Amino acid sequence: MADHMHTTPLPVQPEPKGWAKVKKFLSSRLRSGGWRARKALIPAATSAIAAVAAYAFASIIFGHSEPYFAATAALITLGFGRDPHIRKALEVAIGVTLGILVGDTLQTLLGQGYWQATIVVFVTIVLARFIDSGVIFTTQMSIQSVLVVLLPLPPEGPLSRSLDAIIGGIIAIAITMITPVSLRKETVAGFRELFRSINGVFRELTHALETRDSRNGWVALIEARGLQSKIDAVRTEIASAEELATYSPTRRGARQDLEEMSRTLEKTDLAVRSLRIIARRVITVIDEIDGKDEPKDDLDEMASWFAEAGDAVAVLGRSVSEPVAPGRHRSLSVARDALGSVTTKLTPQNLGAETLHGEALVMMCRPMMVDFLEATGSDHDEATSYLPNL
Repeated sequence: MADHMHTTPLPVQPEPKGWAKVKKFLSSRLRSGGWRARKALIPAATSAIAAVAAYAFASIIFGHSEPYFAATAALITLGFGRDPHIRKALEVAIGVTLGILVGDTLQTLLGQGYWQATIVVFVTIVLARFIDSGVIFTTQMSIQSVLVVLLPLPPEGPLSRSLDAIIGGIIAIAITMITPVSLRKETVAGFRELFRSINGVFRELTHALETRDSRNGWVALIEARGLQSKIDAVRTEIASAEELATYSPTRRGARQDLEEMSRTLEKTDLAVRSLRIIARRVITVIDEIDGKDEPKDDLDEMASWFAEAGDAVAVLGRSVSEPVAPGRHRSLSVARDALGSVTTKLTPQNLGAETLHGEALVMMCRPMMVDFLEATGSDHDEATSYLPNL
């Protein structure tokens, strides 16, 4: 009877036409534009302050009549990225200053004109590629040099523009160091995504053992291999935050938090390396069980353990999202208890491992759980104390 039942298809909304289509487009553009404008308020204010401050400093302190390169160097160095990075700002500042210096020097030697500008740009690009492989570095050097050689010479002399560029770069870097940004924001977001994916691997392994289907194990293995890119992304965010905390006098208090997060990441990386091997072993355990009568591993018991382990790892993932250290430490303590409770079950007898492959799977899980426990802040002796005797 069910085969003859008909379902009413959902009505398809017609595509807007004419003026309605234009209104929809304009509404979408206004919403997205408004969102981008709100996000740009602080970076825009920072860039405006940096440009005007560099211009004013060169004009008032050094008496330069038209220190345009101070303002442009500050803007280019500061950039308009998501978060300021000291190393990137320094690289851009050096590129801008070198470009202006090369242009000033060659203009003094060759004079001003079209063919001189051609030589300046050529020499600058070759020099930039010799110094650094970055495209941004080369672009900034060549742009600044061609502007120098084409614009009229300032009354203060050619090298005044190089001094203006240095002023602009220094002011931009100083503002970068004191700009109020959250050093944990992007790192925490990366941790959330990483642990969400790790928990997904545990769920796939649980499902594979429950269904006795090794294809789900292969899905888990593929997902586990993809975790490395997420780990590398979090490591990059931590490195950028540590760089800023090192050079910025206003963010030195964040160093302890960043060190703890770095330790959590490194221990999680080790655990994930074990998880990849475990995923492959789960596939072997499932494939081996079909062709044998005795002995057989209790896959239901193993599936239950992987489900509990995934839940405990999820608690660890949530703990790194705590905004302040006391709350994070309390949450890590809860994660440690959850992980420790799961770790105490890791014996072949408790997990129903009867075959050589099943026993090997259980033994592989033990160092992984030790790494996860150390990711909560436990030392090695404390983490291994949760392992039951074999």
